Amino acid sequence: MARETVRVFEVGVRDGLQNEKALVSTARKITLIRGLLDAGIRDFELGAFVRPDRVPQMADTERLYAALHDRSWRLGRARAWSLVANETGLRRAIKAGARNIAIFTAATDTFARRNIGMSVKQSLQQFSRIVPEAHRRGMEVRGYVSTAFGCPFEGKVRPSRALKVVEALLGLGVSQVSIGDTIGVATPRDIEAVMRPALGLAPQEKLAGHYHDTRGTALANALRSIELGIRTLDSSAGGLGGCPFAPGAAGNLATEDLVYMLEGMGLRTGIDLDAVARLSVGFSRFLRKPPASRYVAAFAASCDRSRSRKR
Repeated sequence: MARETVRVFEVGVRDGLQNEKALVSTARKITLIRGLLDAGIRDFELGAFVRPDRVPQMADTERLYAALHDRSWRLGRARAWSLVANETGLRRAIKAGARNIAIFTAATDTFARRNIGMSVKQSLQQFSRIVPEAHRRGMEVRGYVSTAFGCPFEGKVRPSRALKVVEALLGLGVSQVSIGDTIGVATPRDIEAVMRPALGLAPQEKLAGHYHDTRGTALANALRSIELGIRTLDSSAGGLGGCPFAPGAAGNLATEDLVYMLEGMGLRTGIDLDAVARLSVGFSRFLRKPPASRYVAAFAASCDRSRSRKR
């Protein structure tokens, strides 16, 4: 009997790096992307067509697409995604040759204004123009709802408030909505309060979970999502990440921790766990910070012990 598959959506190159103060070179990002592809990642965030003065780490998104279109790449079935905040961003994405884009808003107006300079209602109005134009050009569009469980400015978010935005994005025709715990305040009970009714709005393939580990609950929230029927989860290699517009937000759910749990449960991800871990070990050393991923930390310690025995 074939194992059931869970789609792991890698956000490390965009969401994982956008909060790093030291700029990561285009060449190093390309090396990271190639490593992720070699490890079996099939959906990944490449960058964001946003103002470079607001998110300097994403200023080279066009250059990454130029590199991606080089014939030496073998994307195969893998898909690169980039964020688009407005019609200017869409024009940039079209010019760069992007095939898959993501629009992003929030469950709270304060966060949406801090993040994209618009209220939730205004963002949805703008997206009502962006999505049809993207579809007309053959693009697939994903939607993100930030602060679906809690907001750094407005506090706890009622499930009904988040679900209203989820429903609006689905109504615009996005292929999937990623529901985010941007500041890492949710518990499995909170996940159920949003995800169970969300699954009444759309089939499982149209919904995803995006969890941050600020309070150590990201993996537990991922597990509850799987139990409820969600089959797409966002994660970041090594647990990289945070949010420049959410003070105190810690890294994303680590790809390695997620894959270790899923494969151990008998679910299929198609990802070479140790290949991603090796990549994250090298990248964490480049960033000069310990990996946030528990699996990567254990993997690195094991490699160090093995090297010591050989000396």
